[in-house]
Amino acid sequence: MNLENEDKFYLENKAQIDAIAEHYRAIIELLGEDVSREGLLRTPYRAAKALVEVTQGYRQNPEDLVEQAMFDYSGKSVVVVKDIEFYSLCEHHVLPFYGKISVGYLPNGKIVGLSKIARVVNALAKRLQVQERLTSELCELLTRALGSKGVIVVCEAGHLCMKMRGVEKQESTTVTMECSGAFENDALRAEFMKMLD
Repeated sequence: MNLENEDKFYLENKAQIDAIAEHYRAIIELLGEDVSREGLLRTPYRAAKALVEVTQGYRQNPEDLVEQAMFDYSGKSVVVVKDIEFYSLCEHHVLPFYGKISVGYLPNGKIVGLSKIARVVNALAKRLQVQERLTSELCELLTRALGSKGVIVVCEAGHLCMKMRGVEKQESTTVTMECSGAFENDALRAEFMKMLD
């Protein structure tokens, strides 16, 4: 974000950012820090602005994103968009989890602009989430919005709530998968998984 866009973002979200900044100020003080010291003077504001930015999915309608770019299509092959990176916040600890999502769908007379799938991933990920629900919501939404014969979603992510606190397992990853329609067939699901290699 350049400075001009940052100023615009702040102005569009001023009331929310300012209110959250006051809470951050109190939290920093409760941790035992001096919020008036030089390094922390702007931290409540910066943290609030960052939180509003990384939760912008609450202010987006992912179905609208899909509907903006639907096109007629007569093909019958699986469409795959793989390795869509995402960043989200775990709803249990408000710590980041991040990774990649791959989506496949079997068109039923319509396809969607490829960038819209990535935008839908962002809209759902930029909320307080759990990986399992993110995977499920994405599959359900795309099934409904695309009117396709089937959808499959695979998500692989690392969770800082497991890496930097609690059990502190640095190399752990979690994989979730959700499918609908034609992808409930083992052979088609296997074909999709092979395309991810």
